[in-house]
Amino acid sequence: MFLARVEGTVVATKREPSMGGRRLLLLRPQLVDDNGPTKVRRGRNTIVAVDSVGAGIGELVMFCQGSSARLAPNLKDAPVDAVIIGIVDTVDVLGKEIYNAKQ
Repeated sequence: MFLARVEGTVVATKREPSMGGRRLLLLRPQLVDDNGPTKVRRGRNTIVAVDSVGAGIGELVMFCQGSSARLAPNLKDAPVDAVIIGIVDTVDVLGKEIYNAKQ
């Protein structure tokens, strides 16, 4: 599992039939900063993921990739490489809260 910030939506009117009705979101991975492990920094790449939890733009989410992504409900036969599996409430690193969704 990985952390990412939802940065936008992706619309594809023509797509594989098994992908019909699935919301696609654009994610930017969030990485623990090597220089300060109680800080998070933005990743350089972006990822398109299927939203299985109703996430919104700006939220911090957990996602998985690869064969694990197809284990999410109703995705076994879909050509999916990334799926959002949770909306993050808080993140604590080394005893310090570095993210709180309510703040």
